[in-house]
Amino acid sequence: MSQPLIFNFRLYVAGDALNSAQALSNLTSLCRTRLPDRHQIEVVDVYLEPKRALADGIFMTPTLIKLTPSPSQKMVGSLNRIQPLLLMLGLETPAA
Repeated sequence: MSQPLIFNFRLYVAGDALNSAQALSNLTSLCRTRLPDRHQIEVVDVYLEPKRALADGIFMTPTLIKLTPSPSQKMVGSLNRIQPLLLMLGLETPAA
């Protein structure tokens, strides 16, 4: 039996900013419905870890990085546009 594919995400947020809270809420909701028990979300607050954000090349928040499965992908914004997010995650294919 093969292991389920685990999606690993890193979400960079700016404290309690509205866009950051929306991004986390949207990502969490999507993962619960589309990737139950197959996801991990790491949240990095750029106010608490500014050097890490700079080292990772993060200059805007919220920024989501899909770390695995490859290829790595990056998306900026509140993640309220579900279709581009699903395409980025590889959970849907582009319309022909």
